[in-house]
Amino acid sequence: MTDHKQAKYNNPFIATITGIGDLFRHHEAVGTLHETDRLDGKTVLVDGASSGLGYAIATDCARRGARIIMACRSGIHGRGEAVKKTSGNPDVHMLPVDFSYVESIKQLAISISEQFAPIDIYICNAGIVPRKSRKTRQGLEEMFMVNYLSKFLFVNLLLKENCFRSSSSHTSDPAPLNKSIPRIIFVSSESHRNPGKIEWDKFGIYEPYSIGKSMELYGYYKLFLTAFSLELSQRLNPDGLTRFSVFTLCPGPINSNIGREAPKIFHPLMKLIFGIFFKSPAKAAVPVIYLAASKDLEGKPFDYLFLMSRKEIAELSADPLNRERLWELSWQLSNKLGVLF
Repeated sequence: MTDHKQAKYNNPFIATITGIGDLFRHHEAVGTLHETDRLDGKTVLVDGASSGLGYAIATDCARRGARIIMACRSGIHGRGEAVKKTSGNPDVHMLPVDFSYVESIKQLAISISEQFAPIDIYICNAGIVPRKSRKTRQGLEEMFMVNYLSKFLFVNLLLKENCFRSSSSHTSDPAPLNKSIPRIIFVSSESHRNPGKIEWDKFGIYEPYSIGKSMELYGYYKLFLTAFSLELSQRLNPDGLTRFSVFTLCPGPINSNIGREAPKIFHPLMKLIFGIFFKSPAKAAVPVIYLAASKDLEGKPFDYLFLMSRKEIAELSADPLNRERLWELSWQLSNKLGVLF
């Protein structure tokens, strides 16, 4: 799966050192996020929004005037109220979801369609790094489901339910010129560059693993996510007319709770290193908000940012044959799970 020359994120220690090094390298910014980049009148859906990066994104988008939908597994009762108080925006709403469970994903799409559609911006942020493999109720590996397949399922369900403000991907017409084009933003990772190959014969098949392989698989599923994002953009914008903007980014190392499942003996050291070297969620949210709010990107069908710098995605993710095969296998697995688009 992995080329050793690429293996910068295959265990927590190497991933931490790599992340720290990335922060100190020079990166040429593609633009600047301004206070005048507002989201008034827009509806923004953020998942994984109860803590860390997702919470910071929801707070900043609310402060910029958007109606916010926070989709998350935990923190339902208090986090939305905290965003309202911090941002000064009362138009904040919360919906429960468990991205490891197909029926919960379906229900979230229905709730969005019935209560909040049309949405203008979807920020796909939810993710996990488990210390070992776990089976979902459908028999899939949990990190595969949460970090990749749930994204495929949920985005296609949103499209099926016409949840976006301009779901003109189902017609021959582009979005009206006087309307902003919907944006779909995926939080990926530079670790998507690690895998040296894709093991297609093992796609969706549960295999047990321990914490020693969790970081490697994290990057592997981010490869899937990044490939999916580009394929989605090309399928939604097939003839050169941009109907949807699909953006992907790595926000860099974040002082968040994504490593909460690491062995407890390492927690004090992680807390120290994260606190000193890693970005706060609010600072890490800047490139996400830039992709959501900046007029610089209006009409752009696809982009990938690392921090605030534009980069090409990894070759395995960009390869058209890989992207098409990933889509078809994901579609077939979706049908097996009872999700028909």
